[in-house]
Amino acid sequence: MKSELITIDSNQLPVIEWQNVRVVTTETLASGYGTEASNIRMNLSNNKSRFIEGIHYFNVTGEALAHLRVNNIYAQISNKARAITLYTEKGAARMSKIVDTDEAWSFFEKMESAYFNQKSLPSDPTTLGLPNFLDPAESAIAWAEQHKKVQLLGVQVQQLETEIDSLKNLFQVGMTPVQFCKQLNGVNINQVNLFLESRHFLYDAEKDISKAHVWRVHSYARDTYLTESPFIMTNDYGQRQCYKIVLLKKGASWLYNQYLKSKLPMKKEWNGEFTHDKYSQVA
Repeated sequence: MKSELITIDSNQLPVIEWQNVRVVTTETLASGYGTEASNIRMNLSNNKSRFIEGIHYFNVTGEALAHLRVNNIYAQISNKARAITLYTEKGAARMSKIVDTDEAWSFFEKMESAYFNQKSLPSDPTTLGLPNFLDPAESAIAWAEQHKKVQLLGVQVQQLETEIDSLKNLFQVGMTPVQFCKQLNGVNINQVNLFLESRHFLYDAEKDISKAHVWRVHSYARDTYLTESPFIMTNDYGQRQCYKIVLLKKGASWLYNQYLKSKLPMKKEWNGEFTHDKYSQVA
């Protein structure tokens, strides 16, 4: 165990980690909070129900105490001590509230930033999964891999910018998914709404399979990817309540990505090229 000290307001705190958690001794709290160690112990005893062992404090005894005494000389644990109490950050905070003095509050705030939230870094960077930059070969490999990542990121950014420019040219406010996909080379526009149904963006409100579809937007996609506009359709059989499915910008982006991933229904004679044409202004 590595021994070291941290100084706060002329108080020297021995750095102690117990079960991978930074802790402080009763004596450290007493010194910083401007009280006696006996008062800290009495506060713990009188408020035992408010302190949970393993969360607010650790009680160290036996061989564990002997090991701590030998391996952390700055803790200055007496040879006569049969047990010591180590306070976690939560325990130190709770004790500062019980002591309830400006000195206690101030000291805890400084411990919080300068002690509890400071972690010592290992001298060997490889223990953190970092390359050993003292090794020329490993350093060169690490540099090459990072350079490759930067180049790949540049390509991805360029692709994203191209997609954004494409969407600016393709998307028109008020257009339907079918109208949008009509601009995309090779898409089978007769299957677009059925595709959206399979992805749970749309559902068919018409239960009679002999009649034409009445497409509605699922709540999941409504006002995020798609919206709908009701209208009355009149034909030889009378009037019928229908809905125009309107594509939103996020929905257009999703559809375009599906197109580039070859997920949309495509025509059999599609030439395999991902191209598009500017669509006429939607009324």
